[in-house]
Amino acid sequence: MTNISQAPAQEKKGVASLLDFKIFGMPLPLYALALITLLLSHFNNALPVDMVGGLALMFIIGAIFGEIGKRLPLFNKYIGGAPVMIFLVAAYFVYAGIFTQKEIDAITNVMDKSNFLNLFISVLITGAILSVNRKLLLKSLLGYIPTILIGIIGAAIFGIAIGLCFGIPVDRILMLYVLPIMGGGNGAGAVPLSEIYHSVTGRPREEYYSTAIAILTIANIFAIIFAALLDVIGKKYPALTGNGELVRKASFRAEDDEQAGPITHRETAVGLVLATTCFLLAYVMAKAILPSIGGVAIHTFAWMVLIVAALNASGICSPEIKAGAKRLSDFFSKQLLWVLMVGVGVCYTDLQEIIDALTFANIIIAAVIVIGAIIGAAIGGWLIGFFPVESAITAGLCMANRGGSGDLEVLSACNRMNLISYAQISSRLGGGIVLIIASVVFGMMV
Repeated sequence: MTNISQAPAQEKKGVASLLDFKIFGMPLPLYALALITLLLSHFNNALPVDMVGGLALMFIIGAIFGEIGKRLPLFNKYIGGAPVMIFLVAAYFVYAGIFTQKEIDAITNVMDKSNFLNLFISVLITGAILSVNRKLLLKSLLGYIPTILIGIIGAAIFGIAIGLCFGIPVDRILMLYVLPIMGGGNGAGAVPLSEIYHSVTGRPREEYYSTAIAILTIANIFAIIFAALLDVIGKKYPALTGNGELVRKASFRAEDDEQAGPITHRETAVGLVLATTCFLLAYVMAKAILPSIGGVAIHTFAWMVLIVAALNASGICSPEIKAGAKRLSDFFSKQLLWVLMVGVGVCYTDLQEIIDALTFANIIIAAVIVIGAIIGAAIGGWLIGFFPVESAITAGLCMANRGGSGDLEVLSACNRMNLISYAQISSRLGGGIVLIIASVVFGMMV
């Protein structure tokens, strides 16, 4: 009798717990309504090809696969969890033809035509740099470029060693493996590297680019996986990590930090104004006023990092405005990241490209070069005064990924989105350093 009477109660409890289950903070019935709406749109091919339709699609897809990714055993701990799951699934939906062309166009409009990625990165850079103590910011920027250089040296040493094991000459390892991996991504790395290769050697650009982008694609995957592993290492050995802080703060007094008063929505809005204004100034600098230095192009985000750093150092932003910019940055990184990763998967990830690159030699060589970048950046960062985990992530892995989208994938995999400013220095200024090195290396090896 007891078992019979308890059964309905247990059944009610199970139904109640199911109704209480939330997806992206939404009760299950509410999310079910959103999903049914999306399915109706999909099967009737009736999606507005604009920001409204694109964001709706990205929210609904990102929410469900984000929840799966953050709960999937092993994957959530060692592969990158929710963000990585989302962009891989989104890329597969394109590869398998599950997304209609109208859905792909809607997401592309959000990411490319509306440049949501630029807004996202701009907000994160502004919040990340303005939230750093001014003295700490100066110390970190002065030591960061040498850390990048030591990371490049580590990647080169490990790359040459593994290349010799496969019987590949030193010049080919440097040209076709190390430089593309450490070059700051595709548009800022592999593409200009192919141009330098063509101008110096006279050989076709496509000959270099097809190999370079394949190797870079594999390295990007390893960068994401190793980022998740570094997060695990940091939790196991707390002395190695600042938990998102790059500089070891032992030499700074707590009272040096600025104390902010009450933060209103207006300060958050000012954070958005600063993010967009600083990006605009950086764009003008990169496109019109000073597009290159010594023949090396300076990317918009590289200028933006310098501009926001100068804004912080100037002292004209009150602690409340800085806190507002940080609050906006936290909103984007914590609430809109899953949405963004759908766009990264659709617009910036080619699964066929990844599949074609998966040869045994390429996999091993790319992995070893990324490990070399990690070790070099960790050692260099420690010697200069940084935490090894954070320096390995920013000056190592964010040099060895696919640029801006790769930075987001790496930082989300290790839960350190507040390091975006240093990641952008790696992808942009660090990538520029690699282009200078490439000009010398290609010239020597003609």
